[in-house]
Amino acid sequence: MAVFDTPEAAFGVLRPVCVQLTKTPTVESVEQLQTQLQSVSDSALQELQQYILFPLRFTLKTPGPKRERLLQSVVECLTFVLSSTCVREQELLQELFSELSACLYSPSSQKLAVVSEELKLAVIQGLSTLMHSAYGDVILTFYEPSILPRLGFAVSLLLGLAEQEKSKQIKIAALRCLQVLLFQCDCQDHPRSLDETEQQKLGDVFASFLPGISTTLTRVITGDFKQGHRIVVSSLKIFYKTVGFVLADEQLRRISKVQAKPAVERRVAELMVHREADWIKNTGDKLAILIKKIIECVSVHPHWKVRLELVELVEALLLKCSQSLVESAGPLLKALVGLVNDESPEVQAQCNKVLRHFADQKVVVGNRAFADILSESLHSLATSLPRLMNSQDDQGKFSTLSLLLGYLKLLGPKINFVLNSVAHLQRLAKALIQVLELDVTDIKIVEERCWSSRDLGASPEASAIQPRKQVQRRYFRFFTDERIFLLLRQVCQLLGYYGNLYLLVDHFMELYHESVAYRKQAAMILNELVTGAAGLEVEDLHEKHTKTSPEELREIVTSILEEYTSQENWYLVTCIEADEDDELMTKRSGLQALTSGTRTCQIASFPAFSKPSPTICSMNSNIWQICIQLEGIGQFACALGKDFRLLLMSALYPVLEKAGDQTLLVSQVATSTMVDICHACGYNSLQHLINQNSDYLVNGISLNLRHLALHPHTPKVLEVMLRNSDASLLPLVADVVQDVLATLDQFYDKRAASFVSVLHTLLAALAQWFPGTGCVEQLQEQSLEATAHSCQTPATPDSSATAEDIEQFVLNYLREKDVAEGNVSDFDDEEAPSVPPQVDENDTHPDVEPPLPVQIQIAKDVMERCIHLLSDRSLKIRLKVLDVLGLCVVVLQSHKNQLLPLAHRAWPSLVHRLTNDDPLAVLAAFKVLRTLGGKCGDFLRSRFCKDVLPKLAGSLVTQAPISARAGPVYSHTLAFKLQLAVLQGLGPLCERLDLGEVDLNKVADACLTYLSTKQPVKLQEAARSVFLHLMKVDPDSTWLLLNELYCPRPFTPPHASLHPVPLQAASAQQNPYAANVLRLLQELR
Repeated sequence: MAVFDTPEAAFGVLRPVCVQLTKTPTVESVEQLQTQLQSVSDSALQELQQYILFPLRFTLKTPGPKRERLLQSVVECLTFVLSSTCVREQELLQELFSELSACLYSPSSQKLAVVSEELKLAVIQGLSTLMHSAYGDVILTFYEPSILPRLGFAVSLLLGLAEQEKSKQIKIAALRCLQVLLFQCDCQDHPRSLDETEQQKLGDVFASFLPGISTTLTRVITGDFKQGHRIVVSSLKIFYKTVGFVLADEQLRRISKVQAKPAVERRVAELMVHREADWIKNTGDKLAILIKKIIECVSVHPHWKVRLELVELVEALLLKCSQSLVESAGPLLKALVGLVNDESPEVQAQCNKVLRHFADQKVVVGNRAFADILSESLHSLATSLPRLMNSQDDQGKFSTLSLLLGYLKLLGPKINFVLNSVAHLQRLAKALIQVLELDVTDIKIVEERCWSSRDLGASPEASAIQPRKQVQRRYFRFFTDERIFLLLRQVCQLLGYYGNLYLLVDHFMELYHESVAYRKQAAMILNELVTGAAGLEVEDLHEKHTKTSPEELREIVTSILEEYTSQENWYLVTCIEADEDDELMTKRSGLQALTSGTRTCQIASFPAFSKPSPTICSMNSNIWQICIQLEGIGQFACALGKDFRLLLMSALYPVLEKAGDQTLLVSQVATSTMVDICHACGYNSLQHLINQNSDYLVNGISLNLRHLALHPHTPKVLEVMLRNSDASLLPLVADVVQDVLATLDQFYDKRAASFVSVLHTLLAALAQWFPGTGCVEQLQEQSLEATAHSCQTPATPDSSATAEDIEQFVLNYLREKDVAEGNVSDFDDEEAPSVPPQVDENDTHPDVEPPLPVQIQIAKDVMERCIHLLSDRSLKIRLKVLDVLGLCVVVLQSHKNQLLPLAHRAWPSLVHRLTNDDPLAVLAAFKVLRTLGGKCGDFLRSRFCKDVLPKLAGSLVTQAPISARAGPVYSHTLAFKLQLAVLQGLGPLCERLDLGEVDLNKVADACLTYLSTKQPVKLQEAARSVFLHLMKVDPDSTWLLLNELYCPRPFTPPHASLHPVPLQAASAQQNPYAANVLRLLQELR
């Protein structure tokens, strides 16, 4: 807090110090004065301002050399006084300004004085404080024409410091001081608002400095990036504020054509500028050169704040100087639109804000000059676009396309002036087609197949949160930067939004038809044109623009859709046709062969596309074309919304065909398209979509099955419907399933593979839709097992047992014996019970069996076909048929009267697959055997023991030495997988079939070798599982067998009359079976 509040008290304290400083100007005297000044109030300092400033100014004006430290102290003290007081006299302001400026000038060299950086900073700060301390109108008197030499001197000093100094701090301080001199500082109270006369007066003064300021700042701006972004930002701000003030259209309109004679000296008058038309034109032309240099440098500056300031520069100059800087309008607009897609979100946001402001103020649309400039620029860019796209790198392409996008945004509806020019439309289209060319050399796209039946059903709610995204990234020939593709999409969308949609669609459809090389690119462009026309992803800067009507958009989409789904564009070769006449895959090993599906060519029936050996590139290109067209259908659905329901009759069936395609990418994109259709048309899920449109889909399938040669993909549609629906679809497709079976009977030698795939999907769906039958069967099996267990247990005398109970027990035993021995014919023609059943008098047909459920009838019919196809010469078909057979058993498990006769008929072929076929078929057949064992029980016991068990046991014994000697690679072989599958399945089969002692001994003998620690670990685990199941069937025999293999401890007879039982008693280190036997014996306890 100040101690001396009155001028009198302050004077008494300051007078000795001021006198001392005047007599002996030293640094200590100045510091003493500044110390005393801090204890004086501002009001007292204002009264004593002249008195305090006198010794300081006297020291500055004293001739002769002075120490820099003294000058710095004096300037700092003077700055302190000025910061606490106001300068109210014009003469004092001018004198102080000159005295401070002289500290930085060397009269001898007529250049900047070579002084310390601290002194330069102090002087710059003093000048800035002096201008801020000017009171009221005093500041305006400083800008009289007579002061031009002094003001120009200071401006040149500050510009020199900003350009030549190495210190960033001094550069920034000099630029800020220059802002203060030019009335551009950011202070709230300085400068005060100016009226029109004052603005014009200052504009005349600043016009004299404009050439020096603009050229020097241009050199600073275009200098080395290492100087820092703050210097460039400040220089840009001074540049556009000075130019925008001097060449403001509002000021220039008020200037008279005749210059008034100034009342100043002749030399001063020569410095003054009259801003008449010729001067404006000449200055504008020269500034255009500087502005172009600035834009070229700043638009690629690495710091985003510099690019952001460039946006401010463009906005300020175009809004304030649209008439005086007409020649610079083109480069300025180019700079603005070039930053629309800047990598910085702040720059992007400001660009879009400025563009929207321009659109609201009609800066371009309402200004004929600007509109013509933009149109000419767009014409020029369209002309050179093909060359630029071919010669530039990714960054150059990105900049060029950003520029094109900005032009389209600014011109809006006026882009039709360019599109109506045939030459420019052709060049623009050629450039887009050229740059969008895909790289189709990636073999993975052709290689990836859909072998297994996948569940395509998925509710779209999960994907509703996320935007549409591509299933597979696209690789282009002429660029790798993903941002370029996003820019190209935006360009096409803007063309569709603002341009003549009919004209554009017709032109790109011509290119689509013109060459196969253009087809993919043209389809991508057409998709984005429709998306843009709907206004889905477009930022509209011109609010009064009329969008394409829904009726017109639907007509255009209909025409494109018809072209996409035509036979020559939809059914393309995407894979090499497999040779089903030969066992090509019998030598192949691995799980891929086990699960392989069909590899039939997509469109073998069309001669025009049946090339003998299509190349990888051509198939890859076809795959991408189909995917792009599928994506287009999804985009059309999003564009039309619920209106797309009117086109579902023609669009949904082809999409379902591709959803069942073997090529993974095509199938994925088709599924994504179905999800898009669900969103657009208001369906809850894919299941809802298919169920609501199943009537015409089923009708189409039925009709196409009659002409299968023309429609070879018809089974795929049914397959996809079954994967994505529920049991409510079954009544509708029941008749179609019969048509499929009839067609299979007709074409079993040509198209069995595709039909078997459909049947597999059908049976998998039935097993999923009707899971309750499994529970019933489990209860029945549990009761049968309980009965069998009671038969094996010695019966205890029961006084309650009657003759009828004993008779029924014997009949049940005979029936089960016949079933086990395979006497199925007798099973159906059993003798009637001794007591005839009661017949309902109201039942008119007591002997007629009730009709079978639909799913049971279908499973029965399918299983009959599978029995015939089990001996097909194609390994792929046999593998698929075995999978279908297993599913048939699961569906028919609750209807034993239907299942057992079919199992009896299938048994010989199944045994042949198990014992005399490719290892892959053996593996699949064994899985079916496990399923049959679990569902048929006693029916298989004697058959299994007689026909299958000896071969399986012999195979295990033969392979055991091989696997014991094999290395770690053996686990990847087909032989290992077959061993593992047999060992894993034998245990449950033995338990389920309740094998006798002799058969159990065969199984145990075959599996004992695999308890050795020399075997692979997985085979040891599988062998232990076999013995765990044997323990449940015959624990005593299993215990004795394991102890004979390795006895962990001796057994002493409980009595001397009993002979000891000799068991294997080798040490655990010497016995390779010890570890596994010990684990099994612990389980047995």
